[in-house]
Amino acid sequence: MSSNKWGLLWPMLLTFILTLVTAWFKYPTNHLPPGFGVFPPIQIGTTPGFNLIYFIVIAIGALAVTLFILFPTLFGFQKPASSGSPSGSRKLPWWFFLGFIVMVFFWWLMWSNSFVFGNLVYYAFTPMWWGFIIAVDGIVYYRNNGHSILSTRPTLMIISAIFSVFGWSYFEYFDYFVLSNWYYPNGHMSELSHMTIVIIFLAAYSTVWPAVFEWYTLLNSFPGLMQRYANGPKLPINGTWLLLAGSVISVAVVWLPYPMFWGIWIGPMAIICGQLLRLNIWNPLTDIANGNWSPAVLIALASMANGFFWEMWNYGSSHPVPLEPTNPNYWIYDIPYVNVLHFFSEMPLLGYFGYLPFGLFVWIMYIWAGKLFGFRTDLTL
Repeated sequence: MSSNKWGLLWPMLLTFILTLVTAWFKYPTNHLPPGFGVFPPIQIGTTPGFNLIYFIVIAIGALAVTLFILFPTLFGFQKPASSGSPSGSRKLPWWFFLGFIVMVFFWWLMWSNSFVFGNLVYYAFTPMWWGFIIAVDGIVYYRNNGHSILSTRPTLMIISAIFSVFGWSYFEYFDYFVLSNWYYPNGHMSELSHMTIVIIFLAAYSTVWPAVFEWYTLLNSFPGLMQRYANGPKLPINGTWLLLAGSVISVAVVWLPYPMFWGIWIGPMAIICGQLLRLNIWNPLTDIANGNWSPAVLIALASMANGFFWEMWNYGSSHPVPLEPTNPNYWIYDIPYVNVLHFFSEMPLLGYFGYLPFGLFVWIMYIWAGKLFGFRTDLTL
């Protein structure tokens, strides 16, 4: 193995080694957290309830992030000279209508819990999401003068879908170490075999990266939004310090799973991103050193925007509670201290801010894989 490949591989291995070694000492009996390896993940124990002090601290951080997104000039960003205009528009392509019809049909089927089409209701989640992804791509095509992932970068769609299966499985692994921040109450339903459920879940994982990337290209079709964060403070980020901080956070997550539950979105990302910076490999944080925060901010916002659909469609699949569960992919959050203020969502209000670092990690992981396996990782259309 070449030194360049090894330089990419060892930080990823480190994220696994740190969690497993820490768990060896944290759990002296089985050396692994309870429920480890049960797939899909199940609820583990009794999670600490609401804590006002913890809630206030997290809320202050969320408020600061909100102010940064809404009013970047308060944080040293220069106001763009003009908002600009899209690069051009065309008619909505045929695949927009196809995707929209598929999305609406399976949305209805999943929320209706109807067996009018037999057992198809059990499989509605993934085709609904692929319909949505294709429909969003059609909107990007319309706004961006015929340029979209499907029309100009179909390989990006295919590779991101394949990598997405690995990518989300990676996060499911870390979920065990925070004692199931999320779990799947229908993931072991007797109506379907375990192998069938595993296949259903892996198919659903294929939608995560393409959905975030589609939102990113959509946000980039608004020139004013791109320019909004393009001329800000120059903040060089030291890759070595970032890697070390990520290592400390990753250990703390396993040792203190409840107070450090948020670290699963930060620790591994900091390790991988820190090494990319050390190897001078471009990633969304690179341009921040030159004052251009747009790639980092827009990929984070892309994830949050998509998160509202993730949570809305998930919630609606089981509310009102059906007589017979029909969505194996349905998830519930078991987050300590801040699991309050649910608005048509299993996700607590403050939990939505976790989508911001997740969006960064989506692209960072994709860049890491692209450099390791030799495929293109920019999102330029």
